[in-house]
Amino acid sequence: MTLALRLRAVTRQKWQTHIPRRTTRPFHTPSRQFQQQQQQQQQQQQHQEDNNSRSTHFGYETIAESEKEGRVRNVFSSVAASYDTMNDLMSFGIHRIWKDEFVRALKPGSLHSVDKGWNILDIAGGTGDIAFRMLDYATNVKNDSKTRVTISDINPDMLAEGRKRSLWTPYGGTERLSFLEANAENLESVASESVDLYTVAFGIRNFTNKQKALEEAFRVLKPGGVFACLEFSKVQNSLFNAIYKRWSFSMIPIMGQLVAADRDSYQYLVESIEKFPSQEEFKNMIELAGFIVPSQAYENLTGGIAAIHRGIKPLHKAQ
Repeated sequence: MTLALRLRAVTRQKWQTHIPRRTTRPFHTPSRQFQQQQQQQQQQQQHQEDNNSRSTHFGYETIAESEKEGRVRNVFSSVAASYDTMNDLMSFGIHRIWKDEFVRALKPGSLHSVDKGWNILDIAGGTGDIAFRMLDYATNVKNDSKTRVTISDINPDMLAEGRKRSLWTPYGGTERLSFLEANAENLESVASESVDLYTVAFGIRNFTNKQKALEEAFRVLKPGGVFACLEFSKVQNSLFNAIYKRWSFSMIPIMGQLVAADRDSYQYLVESIEKFPSQEEFKNMIELAGFIVPSQAYENLTGGIAAIHRGIKPLHKAQ
């Protein structure tokens, strides 16, 4: 072999020894935690898309479900300070009679001093009108100083108004009265089967998903616990209904402008009353949530302008 050929062979051998071998990396599948995170993100995105695609009403306006909570919040932030004054003007003070009747019908509180008192959840209770009445009834009629009420509202301005007013009662700053900012459709901070009485007065018509709120009420109530709702409803007499609607739609928004400088919010409140289900329809919704409805399913007030609804959570079945 010539010298040139030997050199060429040696060079080729050295070159081959320095060529790195190709290695195949093992294929790693995503971790279970990573997959779960992806699934949660996809579910959240789907939930948001569903909310954006589903519609609901805001008064007479049709909007995406995802918008309603914020818009209702803005309405009640705007009217919080003048809310009870406007209620007096709109109803000629009759709303106070309705609220008194509502509480008397529920008879809140324990009769026996050995009992630990009732745990009451007052939803959309912002200004405290119902909560203060229930504590007064338990204290003065039942001689019960242990019953306690949690006022829950989605709107911090309404809760602030309630806290301020509570200082003029014997209950402000005591363990018998507390405040909770929460959405009635998702009461995650309220334990299941922990509430004796769930009340909502003139609030449920503003909820985005009323059926979901009823199901949450069912969850948090103890077996044998009571759901009670006071809400505007459908007037039974056609002539009276015509007069009532004319008054509501022509005068209440104007009064809102004069007293609260907010015509639009009170226009919405009037429209929300009109869109709320009838007495029979709402009774069916309560039953659908799992409640037992008494033989007298509801009590009409002032000809049906408002109505009181009740439902009882069934006792556990014997094993």
